[in-house]
Amino acid sequence: MIFPVRDLGQAKAVYGALLGVPPYTDEAYYVGFRTGDQELGLDPNGHRQGMTGAVGYWEVDDIAATIEAVTEAGATLQGEVRDVGGGMLIATVRDADGNVFGLRQSP
Repeated sequence: MIFPVRDLGQAKAVYGALLGVPPYTDEAYYVGFRTGDQELGLDPNGHRQGMTGAVGYWEVDDIAATIEAVTEAGATLQGEVRDVGGGMLIATVRDADGNVFGLRQSP
C-alpha cells in the first residue's frame, strides 16, 4: 500500500508507531516500512500525482502486458509506468467505477 502524505515527518511517526518498526528506506521522496511480507509506503508527491487515497499494488510478471489487458477490458491508465528504483516498475490504473489500483513489476 502506498499512502499520499503532505507531512512526511508526521506520517512517518504515525505509521512507525502503528507498525512498530523503523522504515527500511527513509528518503525525501519516499519512506517505506516492511513487516513480514507486507510493505507500506509514504509518498510526499502522491497528491500532486493525482493520488486521492491509499493505493494497493498488485505484483505482476509483465506490467506492459497487464496494462494492455486491463485497458482493453475497460480500465484507464492513470499513472504511467515509472521506475521507482532498482528496476521496480509501477503504474496506476482506474477501473470503470473510478477505483484506483496499482501494478508493480519486480526486477
